[in-house]
Amino acid sequence: MRVRIGEGATDAEASAVAAALAEHLGTAIEVHVGDADEPSATAEAPESAAGTAGAATDDLGPTRREADLVAEIEDILDGGPEKYKERLSEQGKLFVRDRLDLWFGENGLKFEDGKFAEFDSWHPDSPEVEESDPNNRLPADGLITGAATFEGRDLHFMANDFTVKAGSMAAKGVEKFLRMQQRALKSGKPVLYLMDSSGGRIDQQSGFFANREGIGKYYYNHSMLSGAVPQICVLYGPCIAGAAYTPVFADFTIMVEGMSAMAIASPRMVQMVTGEQIDMQALGGARMHAEESGSADLVARDEAHARELVADLLTYLPDKAGEKPPQRDPVDPRKSPAGIDELIPEAPNKAYDATDLLDRLVDGDSFFELKPDYGKEIVTGFARLGGRPVGIVANQPAHRSGAIFPDAAEKAAEFIWTCDAYEVPLLYLCDTPGFMAGSQVEKDAILEKGKKFIYATSSATVPKQTVVVRKAYGAGIYAMGGPAYDPESVIALPSGEIGIMGPEAAINAVYANKLDAIDDPEERKRREAELRAEFREDIDAHRMASEVVIDEIVPPSTLREELVNRFDFYADVQKDLPDKKHGTIL
Repeated sequence: MRVRIGEGATDAEASAVAAALAEHLGTAIEVHVGDADEPSATAEAPESAAGTAGAATDDLGPTRREADLVAEIEDILDGGPEKYKERLSEQGKLFVRDRLDLWFGENGLKFEDGKFAEFDSWHPDSPEVEESDPNNRLPADGLITGAATFEGRDLHFMANDFTVKAGSMAAKGVEKFLRMQQRALKSGKPVLYLMDSSGGRIDQQSGFFANREGIGKYYYNHSMLSGAVPQICVLYGPCIAGAAYTPVFADFTIMVEGMSAMAIASPRMVQMVTGEQIDMQALGGARMHAEESGSADLVARDEAHARELVADLLTYLPDKAGEKPPQRDPVDPRKSPAGIDELIPEAPNKAYDATDLLDRLVDGDSFFELKPDYGKEIVTGFARLGGRPVGIVANQPAHRSGAIFPDAAEKAAEFIWTCDAYEVPLLYLCDTPGFMAGSQVEKDAILEKGKKFIYATSSATVPKQTVVVRKAYGAGIYAMGGPAYDPESVIALPSGEIGIMGPEAAINAVYANKLDAIDDPEERKRREAELRAEFREDIDAHRMASEVVIDEIVPPSTLREELVNRFDFYADVQKDLPDKKHGTIL
């Protein structure tokens, strides 16, 4: 049987195709590369294969039609022009088919849809192509979609092929993308986006840009999928314009250090429009989005690390809304809970690291932090308590005393909203002087972003537990799930305090004139200390517990056990929101 494969194939590749087809089809194979008259490789059918084929099929078997199809598929799997494949290694990137092997392994890819997209427009065997130009190869139209098993979980996926027109999007690829999203809405399975796209194919925009079922429908479908199934996006290259919206619409976005970037326009376009000269990494690189815009949840070291991060992330999430997140067997904390009391300083303004508290509270090595370099005054991430996934929202006294700045408020609001969508219970660890004051934070919309934080806490219907670790001043206790915000419990450590403001600020606000009237410095100092002590007694956790403002004060060494028991007890609690279409805050 004669088989013809693409012109760029090597002799080794031709031999491999010949051997595989001969064994599979049970017949002799000649493989011709391109238009060559002489075969580049031949293979005879193994005797066992020929005998088995005849016995199993009653002397019927595949014909040349199947051999031709197999060769066509091999050609498609080879991707775009060879010169573009060679450039990938220079950029530290994998060819997209190798990337899928990394993610899903040998048997993880269940099936692919639309492999033959645009086949007739480029393949040399197509009747519509008189002379094939290797530079115009469009295998799968540069976008691969399908279904796979990843770490034991079924999911939908898409992946750009950067060797095909720089991963750009055009009509057939867009159609495949939309079908994948629409099928995810029906199947209720997570979606993985492996993005490496330069944006829309401008010279073909009439076929996909403004159409009802064009690229704009991506973001409509993203919006419909939001909160229905987890959407996770990994960026592998500079994703520009339309391609940059998929990462920000996803629930979680991972960028690869030194490789990924996303921006509304390329540096060249930015210079043309604004005159600004800037490179791609400064404009929209991983570090910029991780530290300044907050659009990147995590930054991976390389492609393998990105896969590891997504594998960990999925362990905290259900397949779809309405399902509970997967549980694991409990694991002891990394450090003993007995050290919690000594960790928390008595002075309300003395710093400690909230992650040290988590090391003594949650299951060992289960804390999975998100946006660690953005809005550092609040720590957000997933963890397990007694094997149960929970979302952590913790003030960070090690960074600006844990005061809530605009970026931190926005970060917390979005995280709470995501946890609530996917039935992940929430644990608030409150130790904050409240929302930051000043002209700059007002310009940065502290009221608007603080409002979103409070709204997200108010609207979340998952089980919520709040711990007053130390200071809970001002509206900080509102955003952090205080008594008025329908938590299942508000418990405090003996170091806890709840008040409109801290003692120093309160005394300055209320008693400044009286203190200024005391001429003797020593007397003034003594009176100020008395007032501070009286005020602290008034906001102390014991007073709050005595008045049943909070539910309980617990010994710090028992805090982990207390929280495990409370989350277990309230695991199936039912909460209703008012009958309305939706709120207007987010």
